[in-house]
Amino acid sequence: MTGDRSTHTLITGKHLPKPTGPYSPGVSFERLVFVSGQAAVDPATGEIVSVDTETQTEQVLKNVQAILETAGSGLAYVLRCGVYLTDISEFKKMNASYERMFGRHRPARTTVQVAALPVPNMTVEIDVIAYVP
Repeated sequence: MTGDRSTHTLITGKHLPKPTGPYSPGVSFERLVFVSGQAAVDPATGEIVSVDTETQTEQVLKNVQAILETAGSGLAYVLRCGVYLTDISEFKKMNASYERMFGRHRPARTTVQVAALPVPNMTVEIDVIAYVP
């Protein structure tokens, strides 16, 4: 791809989860940070941490948090989340971890059920838009 990249930055790092395709974990543009959909992958092992949706949601948001912090942001600065579940009946479990991780912060959010996600045993994927304070 060609173009001027002087106004946006790819967010990468050895401590971040490795993308499963030709994309960056995140991209910042001015003060905005766009985080690609994240899986519940342990960055050290590259493996899904659990088949439990509650545990997966926590790991997903830890991965999101690491990407945001690399960009100079954090969960407190998330404006919007997209949540993708393979089974909408797991909504309460996802929501419990989501609430613990975000605390009192309440970003705008959409949650939908999807037919499948790209990694075996993956039950939840979350992408976010945040800003750098």
